[in-house]
Amino acid sequence: MNKKYNLVDLFAGCGGLLDGFLQTNKYNEVASVEWLKPQVNTLRNRLETKWKVKDASERVLHFDMQREEELFNGWNNDEKFGSSKGLDHFVKESGEVDIIIGGPPCQAYSLAGRVRDENNMENDYRNYLFEHYLNVVNRYKPKVFVFENVPGMLSAIPDGTLITDLIRSGFNSIGYDIVDDIKGLAQIDVSEYGVPQNRKRIILLGLNREYFKDTQEVIKKFYEQIIPKYKVEKKMTVKEAIGDLPKCKPIFDEESHKKKKSYEIPECSISWHKPRYHNIRDIRIFELLAEDLESGRNEYTNSKKLSELYEQKVGSKSPIHRYHVLRPDLPSTTIIAHLYKDGNRYIHYDSKQARTLTPREAARLQSFDDDFDFIGTQGNAYQMIGNAVPPKFARCLGNAIYEILSFE
Repeated sequence: MNKKYNLVDLFAGCGGLLDGFLQTNKYNEVASVEWLKPQVNTLRNRLETKWKVKDASERVLHFDMQREEELFNGWNNDEKFGSSKGLDHFVKESGEVDIIIGGPPCQAYSLAGRVRDENNMENDYRNYLFEHYLNVVNRYKPKVFVFENVPGMLSAIPDGTLITDLIRSGFNSIGYDIVDDIKGLAQIDVSEYGVPQNRKRIILLGLNREYFKDTQEVIKKFYEQIIPKYKVEKKMTVKEAIGDLPKCKPIFDEESHKKKKSYEIPECSISWHKPRYHNIRDIRIFELLAEDLESGRNEYTNSKKLSELYEQKVGSKSPIHRYHVLRPDLPSTTIIAHLYKDGNRYIHYDSKQARTLTPREAARLQSFDDDFDFIGTQGNAYQMIGNAVPPKFARCLGNAIYEILSFE
């Protein structure tokens, strides 16, 4: 029996990264930390139902990573977060931590976030959440860590210093090395690993200098030889991922729309395959745009035409084009948490359905298994899915890191 390594998951979200690692059957979950309740409930449910973790309600700590003393030592009767024995308890119980995984919230590093914020996200506290990740690593001294984030972090300069330099020097000061060439080696497109979606992410592997002799040599081998072994020969397309799900038929009856019913939804044993409500105007727009591609006319495939259409149909101008139809024969565009606000950039390719993605379709494009349930509202589900690490890629990552751990 191969050795299983003990894992702690920080900023866990709904558990996409953790789920992939657990799928390898090579890791034990010691504890996870997440501060948003729907995500916590979803992760606890997944651990209990799929992975048979009986005390998941205790091992998934619902707490704020910034409150470190309580995070480590436990807290009682908190108005928002209840009570917990704290991370130290679960780490001591497990014996040691071999690996810490996670990624601080990416909004402050994302280019889109910086564009929307008048101060370029410079004052956003989320710029420095990595320091709390670092402090947990420093406390438990795992052999390796995995730090996941968006490519926007490469250019983020919250206080005049590149965030990547702050991260590198921070981990270096506590005895860990990361890759020198982050942009060249650590930027990974998960579509190359079987995820039906173009999604680039920064994956930082950190190595404890006490366990690895030549850290840079091992790190280089990881990025150039080990993780690439898990690439697929052919990328999965949108249609391959979601084409077999039951079709939802649009309703154009005004009376139904008054009751907020816009689609006939077939019975489906798979959870969350239900479109959000769309008004008749938007249904017609989706129908038009999908049919434009189906017919081969391709009249609305440039941003100028799409902006003109938006102004014509909606009656207001937009500096960015608001619509995008997913191409059935290609991987999806990047699924993001903005889906919880609207899905106009994720229009289904089938004009007869004239709608945006259901949560289950978004989940499939993120490579979640159909038995992965999301606990909360439809908006919660979209947000969780958009912020997650695709489990299929996480499984590849878990297998690759297992090889690294065998180098000890």
